[in-house]
Amino acid sequence: MPSDETRYTNKVFMAGALPLLKTIATDVPELKKKFEGVDAIYQVSAKVNAEDKEAIHFIVENGEWTVKLGEYLGQNKIDAELAFSSMEKMNDFMKGKVANLLPALRIKNLGKFVKFIQVLLKMSDLLGIKDPDAVDDKTAVLLCKLYFYLLSSGISQLNKMGHPAIHDWALKSPDRCYQWEVIGHPECTAFMRVKAGKSRAGRGEYKRAKPFFNMKFDCPKSALMILLGTGDMFQMTANQQLIMDGGPEFGVQIGDFMMLVGDLAS
Repeated sequence: MPSDETRYTNKVFMAGALPLLKTIATDVPELKKKFEGVDAIYQVSAKVNAEDKEAIHFIVENGEWTVKLGEYLGQNKIDAELAFSSMEKMNDFMKGKVANLLPALRIKNLGKFVKFIQVLLKMSDLLGIKDPDAVDDKTAVLLCKLYFYLLSSGISQLNKMGHPAIHDWALKSPDRCYQWEVIGHPECTAFMRVKAGKSRAGRGEYKRAKPFFNMKFDCPKSALMILLGTGDMFQMTANQQLIMDGGPEFGVQIGDFMMLVGDLAS
């Protein structure tokens, strides 16, 4: 039976990181062009034990991506699948420890498989960036969006799995919304709603009410300085590069959970 840390890590990858493939395939022009008119089904899976597996699949219809957690059970054949023999091996592969950890490749259509791998490699390149100053403005916006989506989904999924620290916090929470945004870039926004132990992550601005806590950044580069751990939070707050709209104690809580997700994925 996989350890709790293995299961938490795998969930961050399955439900937080891999769904970013849709965003990358949609937002990166050269990749979007490759999928014009394409219909395909992709899957990534990892065995939990002899009978069970964790999986995520992607349905591409005329270039438009749909992401679904769980195995694909439809009537069409999967065009390409990365099938890992264990959660541990998938986790190590996603962390870049690829030696002797390559998954079984189940390929029905080689051309569609190559397109999928190109999106995976692009995600690896983007999430491997360590220096905020090493990217142009367009890439910085995309990278912020990816991290906001990953962190909001990762925290919410860990709560649903019963992670002790996050679930205890969520159980005590009234109906509250936490949001991340870059000022002037509404496309670069994500949120998480929490209420009495339940949580839901969302992309874009939360519009039903004003967020209880909003972590705002004055520009994409400032956000990356926090997300990549190169900036001083106190100094950036003093300089209004980071604005915590809500009680600072709640910013500390969310910051701790952001680091937890980051540690699991690194």
